[in-house]
Amino acid sequence: MNKAIIQGRLVKDPEIRDTQSGIAVANFTVAVDRSYKNKDGSRETDFIPCVAWRQTAEHIARYYKKGNRILVEGSIQIRSWEDDQGQRRYITEIVVEQSYFCESNNQQQTQVQAQPQEYDGRREAALLEALEETELPFSMD
Repeated sequence: MNKAIIQGRLVKDPEIRDTQSGIAVANFTVAVDRSYKNKDGSRETDFIPCVAWRQTAEHIARYYKKGNRILVEGSIQIRSWEDDQGQRRYITEIVVEQSYFCESNNQQQTQVQAQPQEYDGRREAALLEALEETELPFSMD
């Protein structure tokens, strides 16, 4: 069985592109703290390369940004290629099958958006008014 599950933070925004055949592929790196401390008393961090394909790639590129917490589930893949100097290169990465949000939307927005917005209660008042006019299958008391 080849199954990998990791949780951490995105090192930078996912990079998405299309292959020559039009298939979406996203590459990103997840920073994962180790579960134990080293002899200095601090936790070391592993930087795990990940790749996602098709709708999963589009979803990750659209909804995740640098610093967001993410949990990915997939399989470990080792691939190789020949670089410009003719050297054989290898990479071990997680091929992502599923991704999960690990923090609320409010927490993600707080990280991305540093400037507070003014509160305008008109939108909420209009929503409450519309709800009062609608018959709900439950009581709001």
